[in-house]
Amino acid sequence: MKTILVPTQNTPAMAAALETAVLLAQRTGAYIEGVPLWFGVPEFVVAELATGFSMEIYRARRDEETAGARKLFESFMRQHGIPAASAGSGTPWFGWFDEVSPGESLVGSHGRAFDVIVMGRPDADTTGPYQRAIESALFESGRPVLLSPPVAPKQIATNVMIHWNGSTEQARANAFAMPLLRLAKRVMVLTVLGGQDVPGPSADHVRKQLRYNGIAAEPVSVEVEGRSTGEAVLAAAAAEGCDLLIKGAFTRNRLRQMIFGGATSHIMQHADLPVLMAH
Repeated sequence: MKTILVPTQNTPAMAAALETAVLLAQRTGAYIEGVPLWFGVPEFVVAELATGFSMEIYRARRDEETAGARKLFESFMRQHGIPAASAGSGTPWFGWFDEVSPGESLVGSHGRAFDVIVMGRPDADTTGPYQRAIESALFESGRPVLLSPPVAPKQIATNVMIHWNGSTEQARANAFAMPLLRLAKRVMVLTVLGGQDVPGPSADHVRKQLRYNGIAAEPVSVEVEGRSTGEAVLAAAAAEGCDLLIKGAFTRNRLRQMIFGGATSHIMQHADLPVLMAH
């Protein structure tokens, strides 16, 4: 994972996402690119709808938000010793790219040129546009998304848990995670007995695949015991002291998850550790 994208807003909540991105870049020697994430509408829409609203005011607001996001991003990188130019030898570095259109869809489009997209996980107070930006990353980029918890961890990808549920989405998340699994000191494959699984290979088959790739993964299993699958997964990760969870996203239909709940939705909203997700 040598290229990391961080959609950036000038908000206090960005600190944990930036810290997580820095930890990952230090682990892999990656380039971190910031892009401004703001939720205005395209200029041609403003021009068509404008009634008593100045295009100059609109552009000034956009430029102000972009400048604020850039200042936050670049200041954070410098404070954490990340240079603005590559020093070689696997040293992380950063850049900024502001030639992007407004709106949540930019994450899914621009993110296609990166190895991973880092964003803060949503919670009950997360705005709709930011939630849609995360979904754009998951469903439109074709890349994995690393969701940071509200408080960034001290380290990342040293003690990793894979939640195996037999799904295509989980298989894809595992494949994206391979560079980090190879760096980890400990890898576990979790089975939630009585949880939300789909027909597919067993956890033993996955552990065999990992072993053939030079990764010795331990088996872990837990009972649901009256909890949701998401609650059981997070409890298992906490019990093992994990600093990264690998999770396939939205094995069940998104609308079904919204109505009835699901492991993805619960983990996205409650995880206290970084979660690498893919759909």
